[in-house]
Amino acid sequence: MTRRYSDMNQHDALYKIARAYPGGIEALAQAMNMSANVLRNKLAPGIASHYPSFEEVSCIITLCQNAGVKDATLPLHALLARHRMAAFLVPEPASISNDDLSQTVCKVMSQIGDVAEAVSEALEDGVITELEADLIEREFQGALAALGAWRARIRLHHDQSKH
Repeated sequence: MTRRYSDMNQHDALYKIARAYPGGIEALAQAMNMSANVLRNKLAPGIASHYPSFEEVSCIITLCQNAGVKDATLPLHALLARHRMAAFLVPEPASISNDDLSQTVCKVMSQIGDVAEAVSEALEDGVITELEADLIEREFQGALAALGAWRARIRLHHDQSKH
């Protein structure tokens, strides 16, 4: 039986991104100066005797981000969701284009529409499955990121207006 990993479980999400690291867990362990067996035991969802430290989790996420692993911050989002919190990437001013602020508003509204559509589709049968809940959560993350980008652009526009 194949185990399905949940994007909204921080342990599953960490295991998922570690496996997606170029070269897999073996290469990630080498980058962390750790044996592959130890790292595999710390990441395996079924092994309760080993856990990665906060520093190791942060290191894994950083290494995965630097390697371009898709959804490298997923374990953080899952952990925060567990505590009824949310986060989004704050764009750096250098990465913010000078596009029209009204276009950013359109992007925010589009992302919110995606959230509403995911919720609506999930509720068609009156039940939100785990897969649907994961999709809804991802759509919320996209909407939060769009809001964060809008906020950063407004702040940059304000800062530039002062000069």
